[in-house]
Amino acid sequence: MPGFSKHRPTEMNPVGSVPVDSVPVDPVIVGRITTVHGIKGWVKVHSFTELAEDIFRYPPWWLKTPEGWREIEIDQCRATNKGLLVHIDGVDDREVARQYCQLNIVVEKSQFPELEQGEYYWHQLEGLTVITCQGDTRLGVVDSLMETGANDVLVVKGDKESLDREERLIPYTEQFVLRVDLDAGKIDVDWDPEF
Repeated sequence: MPGFSKHRPTEMNPVGSVPVDSVPVDPVIVGRITTVHGIKGWVKVHSFTELAEDIFRYPPWWLKTPEGWREIEIDQCRATNKGLLVHIDGVDDREVARQYCQLNIVVEKSQFPELEQGEYYWHQLEGLTVITCQGDTRLGVVDSLMETGANDVLVVKGDKESLDREERLIPYTEQFVLRVDLDAGKIDVDWDPEF
């Protein structure tokens, strides 16, 4: 299964020429810049896409900085046995590259391809209410998903309207996930509320 403006005077970013008041439409987090690599401005990237290299299919990237949104262009990228490396256009110094570290990489939702019926992107599942068919009980809301190797897992956090405030890890498989209804904002599961 495949795995989010107020107008103000325009200021220019220190790198590139995108105004600080530009914002992505329907931004979705697809990865994170983790640390610098070498001395020429390269950075390491942790991709949240199903295939790590797919993150390169969604330019431009947006970063949320303390100063606001910043659009960046990647002029070089490569996959290594230790992960993904990218070079940000106009960033040729390790210390300048460091300011981008520990920032989430965001793209516009419209960049994603359409999925077949019954397939969902993780961002579509996050925030949905989870109801178990065992007693029609609200278990909470999907906070995030985890990839385990065998299958993806819904991380469901209890809220004030749920059975309790417990966190539950529910395998995202046909055995446990009975129905996803994006319009109703819910996922029906076959899950023991006591587990």
